[in-house]
Amino acid sequence: MNSFFRSVSGSLLGILALILLVLGLNSFIIINPGEAGVLSILGKAQDGPLLEGLHLKPPLISRIDVYDVTVQKFEVPGQSSTKDLQYLSAQFAINFRLDPERVVDIRRKQGSLQNIVSKVIAPQTQEAFKIAAAKRTAEESITLREELKQDFDSALGDRLQKYGIIVLDTSVIDLQFSDEFAHAVEEKQIAEQRAQRAVYIAQQAQQEAQAEINRAQGKAEAQRLLAETLKAAGGQLVLQKEAIEAWREGGSQMPKVLIMGDKGGTVPFLFNLSGLDNQE
Repeated sequence: MNSFFRSVSGSLLGILALILLVLGLNSFIIINPGEAGVLSILGKAQDGPLLEGLHLKPPLISRIDVYDVTVQKFEVPGQSSTKDLQYLSAQFAINFRLDPERVVDIRRKQGSLQNIVSKVIAPQTQEAFKIAAAKRTAEESITLREELKQDFDSALGDRLQKYGIIVLDTSVIDLQFSDEFAHAVEEKQIAEQRAQRAVYIAQQAQQEAQAEINRAQGKAEAQRLLAETLKAAGGQLVLQKEAIEAWREGGSQMPKVLIMGDKGGTVPFLFNLSGLDNQE
């Protein structure tokens, strides 16, 4: 009998030691970097987040919910109307992370990360897009796309901050308009290209006309200079002719016209030589 009781008591002590070991191991939890935990005792979330490190927790009656607080990325659609009532749709890539200091509040109000995306981020993205798109016309949404994104980022950041969600960056993956507006934009671009082509042709014609005027003026100037040259040459020929006739008519007498020149051509000069005859 004694051996039996000793055997039973030994088994009980072994079982008790195993239970204590299991309870002891379940009384601790390690929160890794990039995580934050929420301690719940008997279903009630306790104040204060569990940040990275080793933490105690009551065994059997407690539970730890661990949240990833690193950067998360989700694609969220959005639809809106522009200032001129044009339909506008977009697909956004939202980069965000949970505030580690507010995971307890997130656990109490939102629950899981899936709930955060579907119940908070998606509808708030829609509202922020409506705010940004309503400030501009459809055409301005194209030409001022960066400003549209800035307004969207500001509106979304303000809305999600109160939920403990920090928006790091957003990207507009796809921005689409109605078929009617897209067709109107295409027609406008074609019209602008045609107008620019017409302006170019008009400028080219004007330049060609000015070139013709310049050429005509150049020809006229060349003809004027040629006429003046011929006129001057004609006058010289007359003087030369008069000088020759004077020599012939004068005989032995010294003519009153003396022709002097150089190798480049004869240039007539008129001298009154009667005074020279008297001196002789």
